[in-house]
Amino acid sequence: MRLGVLDIGSNTGHLLVVDAHGGAAPLPASSYKQPLRLAEHLDDDGAVSPAGVEALVEFTAEAVRLAEDRGCAETLAFATSAVRDAVNSETVLKTVYERTGVRLGVLSGEDEARLTFLAVRRWFGWSAGRLAVFDIGGGSLEIAGGADEAPDAAWSLPLGAARLARSHFGVAPDAEALRALRRDLRAEIAQNAGTLLRAGRPDRAAATSKTFRSLARICGAAPAADGPLVRRVLPLDALRDRIDELTRTSLDDLARLPGVSPSRAHQIVPGALVAEACMDVFDLTELEICPWALREGVILQRLDQMPHIALG
Repeated sequence: MRLGVLDIGSNTGHLLVVDAHGGAAPLPASSYKQPLRLAEHLDDDGAVSPAGVEALVEFTAEAVRLAEDRGCAETLAFATSAVRDAVNSETVLKTVYERTGVRLGVLSGEDEARLTFLAVRRWFGWSAGRLAVFDIGGGSLEIAGGADEAPDAAWSLPLGAARLARSHFGVAPDAEALRALRRDLRAEIAQNAGTLLRAGRPDRAAATSKTFRSLARICGAAPAADGPLVRRVLPLDALRDRIDELTRTSLDDLARLPGVSPSRAHQIVPGALVAEACMDVFDLTELEICPWALREGVILQRLDQMPHIALG
């Protein structure tokens, strides 16, 4: 069947159209995305601004039209951290439904982590052993780990790259402020680290989504043009070597780095600090980049729910 996945993230709205059936990898057919930056369209009270709501409505309406044009039998629509945490979340969802006919489901942070873990498990397979998965989004950081398809531990923290850029990088922080932020990030990530490590150290540690892909590219990973099957890693030593340089680099120059889009240049430094903190807290020397993430997890869960032919 042809499925559409409409993902309203804290940074980007993304419609992914795939051809999918049980037992096969979802095959991308088309993609449409826009930089909504909802995590930065929050007012002082934590509500999505009218401009942010209007951008979301316009994107959703266009995505629905494109999904219909591409022949999607079903479109799975969901929102994540920015809408989930907004104080006017119910109003935003009601407005989108009234103006587009789309009912956006809101994923909990735990479900985000769980579905991302499912996608990474299916990508690497059982040979990965105990798996730890990290995902830095615009509004939140998801962490999950386990030896099966369902993680033993899965949780979400309000440490997204866009959220931190808004709260800590409106003015370039000095050395003391950066040290304080590093300390706070580690303390927050470490608070629940034992829930993942209690069953043993991971055999493989993986990272997903745009922030990690950009950081890996900055640190020497192969470009996207080389295809998804090329092994890409983010080494801690290489990241640590680049962080001091990145903190001294202008936004214009950050936007020129390989793998960095201009709309996310201001998020690279906070994203790098969160990635570094994750590897330090969990004592990891590198993270392997997985091309599958939340959207693929949503698709795989939907396929798993479809009826199967009984044997015997």
